Amino acid sequence: MKWYPFSEVITDVTSKFRKIKATDYKAEGRFKIIDQGQKEIAGYTDDESLVNKTHSPIIVFGDHTRALKYEESTIALGADGAKALAVNPKLFNALYIFYYLRSISLKAAGYSRHFKFLKQVEIPIPEEDGKPNLDDQKRIAHLLGKVEGLIARRKQHLQQLDDLLKSVFLEMFGDPVRNEKGWDTNQLAKECLKITDGTHDTPERLTSGVPFITGKHVRPFSIDYNGCDYVLEEDHRIIYSRCDPRYGDVLYTNIGVNLGTAAMNVVDYEFSMKNVALLRPVNESLNPRFLEHYLNYEKIKNKIISDLSSGGAQKFLGLGQIKKIGIILPPLDLQNQFATIVEKVDGLKSLYQQSLTDLKNLYGTLSQKAFKGELDLSRVSLGQAEQREIGTRQEKRGLETSAEPQSIGVTL
Repeated sequence: MKWYPFSEVITDVTSKFRKIKATDYKAEGRFKIIDQGQKEIAGYTDDESLVNKTHSPIIVFGDHTRALKYEESTIALGADGAKALAVNPKLFNALYIFYYLRSISLKAAGYSRHFKFLKQVEIPIPEEDGKPNLDDQKRIAHLLGKVEGLIARRKQHLQQLDDLLKSVFLEMFGDPVRNEKGWDTNQLAKECLKITDGTHDTPERLTSGVPFITGKHVRPFSIDYNGCDYVLEEDHRIIYSRCDPRYGDVLYTNIGVNLGTAAMNVVDYEFSMKNVALLRPVNESLNPRFLEHYLNYEKIKNKIISDLSSGGAQKFLGLGQIKKIGIILPPLDLQNQFATIVEKVDGLKSLYQQSLTDLKNLYGTLSQKAFKGELDLSRVSLGQAEQREIGTRQEKRGLETSAEPQSIGVTL
C-alpha cells in the first residue's frame, strides 16, 4: 500500500455541473438528481442540459452533511452543499475510493463546511511495480460490494417480515380505525388490570445498578434493554413500588419523539422507567401482542396523538388520556392465533438480525484489512467483464493470466 494525497487521487469537478434547486426536483424523469441529503436519490429531471456526461462514475460528498454517495450513471447535481468528485479511471477505481472515504471518521463541524477536512485525507492505494494496482482496487471494491449487498438483503428481509405482520394483522382484524369487522370495543381503562407510568423525577444515572428505561429505549415492538442507563437500588425501589413492569406488560411511550410507541416487555427481571407508561392487559380479553400491534398501527397511533394528546411542540399523553384510548376486542382465541404468528415471525427476525450483525462485523473487518493491505486478494473472483479487462492488462504487461475461482473468497 502507498498513501496518496487526496489531490493526487480525486478531482473536484463540481463546477462542471449546473446545480438544481430543490424546488425544481421532479418525482420522475430521465436523470437522477443526487444531492447532499440522506436519500440516495433526491429527485429527477428531464433537462439534459443539467447533467454531466463526461464524469462517470462520480462520488458525491455532502459539504454540510458529510454524506457520501456513489453513482455510475449520468446524473444531475443538487443545489448547495453537494460536491462532485471524480478520479482518473486509468489509475484509480472510483468505487474503491468511495469505500475508503466512507470508512474514515471525518471531523464533524455542525452545519459548517466539511470538504476542507476531506481534502486533508490521504488514501491507501495497492501498488505493483511502483504503480497503482487497479486490479486489486477492483477486487477490494467487488468484495466489499458483495458483503454490502448481503447486508442490504438482510435489511430487506427484516422489512419484509415487518410488512408481513402488518398484512396479517389487517387480514385477521380489518382496519381498526373503521372497525371494518364490527368487533366489540371498549376503553383501555376497562381492559387493563393496571395503567400507570414510571417516575416523574430525574434519578441519578449510573453505569451500573438497576436498569433504567426511558422513552428512547422503546421502539415499535422492541425494547433496547442493553442500551439502557442504571439507577441506585434505593431509587429503583421507590419507582418500582408505583410501576412494576412484568413479563407480558406493554410499555407505551407517553412523551418525547417516540410518543405513542408500544412494545411488549419480554424480560422477567426488575427495571425502572421514566416517560413510559405501563399497560397490563386483562388476560381474559386482551392479548398483549395484539395490544402492542394495535397501538403501533400507524392510523391508530396518529389518531390517538391527534385526539387525546396535550401540549404544544412537546406533546404528551397523561394517564387519564391513555385510559380513554378506544380499542377493538376481537375474540381472544383470534388474538392468540395472531400472537402465535408474531412469535414465529419474531424467531425468524432474530435469526436475520443476528445474520445482519455478523455481516456488519465482517464488513468492518474486511474493510480494515483491505485498506491496510492485509487481505489475500488472489481468491477474490470478479465479474466476467472485469476479469476480461484484468486479463487484457495482464497480457499487455506480459504476465500469464491465472484462472480465478468462481466463488467469492478471501483469506483474512
